[in-house]
Amino acid sequence: MDPLAGAVGVLRGALRDVFRVGKQSRCFEFSRHGLNSDFLMSQINGSLQMEYALLFTFLEASSDCKFRDQLHSLQSQQIMLCRGNDDDELQTDGNRSGHFQNGELGLAPTNEDVIRIIAAQLAEIGDQLDKDVQGRVVNDLVQHFLNENLSREEITLHMSRAVRELTRSIPSDMEQEKAMLVLAMLLTKKIVNTVPSLLRHVFNTTLNYMNQQFHNYIVEMLGE
Repeated sequence: MDPLAGAVGVLRGALRDVFRVGKQSRCFEFSRHGLNSDFLMSQINGSLQMEYALLFTFLEASSDCKFRDQLHSLQSQQIMLCRGNDDDELQTDGNRSGHFQNGELGLAPTNEDVIRIIAAQLAEIGDQLDKDVQGRVVNDLVQHFLNENLSREEITLHMSRAVRELTRSIPSDMEQEKAMLVLAMLLTKKIVNTVPSLLRHVFNTTLNYMNQQFHNYIVEMLGE
């Protein structure tokens, strides 16, 4: 049995009442060079919550991640911005949906544990695939991210093409959506390892790509 599927099965019941996603548009706008408050609030209170938690924890759990300090600094900056938006609507029970609490995304402890387990297992798969990702693919994407003349849509398209190319070239018996999701997050790590100053830009682009391409798959994987 797939160990990832087994872990999800054990913890599936704990997730049924969390991550309720509204039927809102899944296409979000990002600042080219950073996060803005509108993005943050849609991220925290909307459907990007799952993508954010999964990507952040995947990167944190990955071996050879050379930018963990910057990653935590990015999260801290987001927390400060979110704390400045305390006029957001309260849930009926008085809690704030997806709000940062005590330096972490405001998820129930059980839910955080599930995210960590799944992200760690995906990171392990990413570590196994790491050596099969050609340096040419990473370097090409680095150049695209450094090219200020490219739009967000164009860069996302380049990332999508790279993921699909790698999916075809890397032998794998896992389902295609899982392979593509892992490769997208793995490419994020490898790009930022190459040019750490691109963290915000690449993180935002990957979140957008994950939300557009894999949101339903992530919901199912997390036991929604």
